[in-house]
Amino acid sequence: MALPQTKSDLLAARISGLSFNPKGWLGKARSNALDRLTAMGMPIKRDEYWRYTDPASLNAAEAPKAALFDSSDEAPIFDAIDRLKLVFVDGVFDASQSDPLELAGVEIIRLADLTESDIHWARDLYGELEARGQIPVARPMAALNTAFATDGILIRATKAASKPVAFIYHHSSETSDAILHHCIKVEKGAELTILENGPAAARFTKVMEIDVADGGRFHHIRAQGRDHERRAHTHLFARVGAGALFKSFTLTANGRLTRNEAVIELVGDDGVAHIAGATVGDGDFHHDDTVFITHAAERCESRQVFKKVLKNGAVGVFQGKILVKPGAQKTDGYQISQSLLLDDDSQFLAKPELEIYADDVQCSHGSTSGAIDETALFYLQSRGVPKSVATSLLVLAFLAEAISEVEDEVIAEDIRQRLENWLHRHEH
Repeated sequence: MALPQTKSDLLAARISGLSFNPKGWLGKARSNALDRLTAMGMPIKRDEYWRYTDPASLNAAEAPKAALFDSSDEAPIFDAIDRLKLVFVDGVFDASQSDPLELAGVEIIRLADLTESDIHWARDLYGELEARGQIPVARPMAALNTAFATDGILIRATKAASKPVAFIYHHSSETSDAILHHCIKVEKGAELTILENGPAAARFTKVMEIDVADGGRFHHIRAQGRDHERRAHTHLFARVGAGALFKSFTLTANGRLTRNEAVIELVGDDGVAHIAGATVGDGDFHHDDTVFITHAAERCESRQVFKKVLKNGAVGVFQGKILVKPGAQKTDGYQISQSLLLDDDSQFLAKPELEIYADDVQCSHGSTSGAIDETALFYLQSRGVPKSVATSLLVLAFLAEAISEVEDEVIAEDIRQRLENWLHRHEH
């Protein structure tokens, strides 16, 4: 079937100002991604998985202008945690603000530092999981990232890392357009925690490919930055081996447009994959979580827990799917997406799906949307709790299931406090 002209024209405009390097093994992976992208074209709102989110600003040849936000009223998240800091400014690695790329049990290198002839472990990972994630749903923005990413970090954990690795993103230009690609390999029995925070750029396109080998453990905790006018489209591709653990949590409190996609494969028996998100949005705010989890082995467990609190016309989207392949017996799949609408102008659009080809499974999904419980609100007020405080308590209680996916209680408590601060700032 011929590619619609609209998609081709959008693609030509989108990549016209991007540089492409076809040399070496990395160049081959980029060329393969460009071939995939050329066959798909850019996404449009008529596409099934884009009908709730307009990709026009992500497709535009230039990043829409995004004003910088003064966040001096609150210390950056994760600041109190001992971590290895890797700092990017408008999508460019800043060695002067970063720690040395050294951590016991972990190999770290910049994507931009790979030479053309390097034989590197990432050769079998860069673009590999992204390519696998293109079936059955086309993800052209991920292919664009693989083809044109200008920087990123490659991490290989060979044993338990002594402390988390933190990606810290700074936004300094109102027209910055960042394309980053990270690859992470957790070897057998190894363990790694990745922290991410910051607004990154006016427009931010990011892919993270994660391979968790048998018995490995991977934790990912992300806080998307407070620059409200920013736009971000992120992809997370993960492959989870036998007896391995994968957990990812995202906190989002601002952003004109954010779309977070996750494609996770459980390929080994007894694997575990949890992905969760807590979102609060006010006004001109559009947030989209699109998740696809495949069970391809026996006795695996997956959880999708997404909670969104929306007010003043904010829009939340959830598209989540659990696919259970033939032979993936004893699967335990759980999916919940819920919204709390604080007024009549906000919207929550949900598309939960189950596709099951095994007969001995336990899978469930649910999606609800509602307002503050007036009975509970009246009860708290009757006990002398001010309405604003009572509302915050009920909102935090609503978000609690998603936040509970964060195993580190220090980080979880920090997240709760920041959500409470956000609610206080947006009381009116």
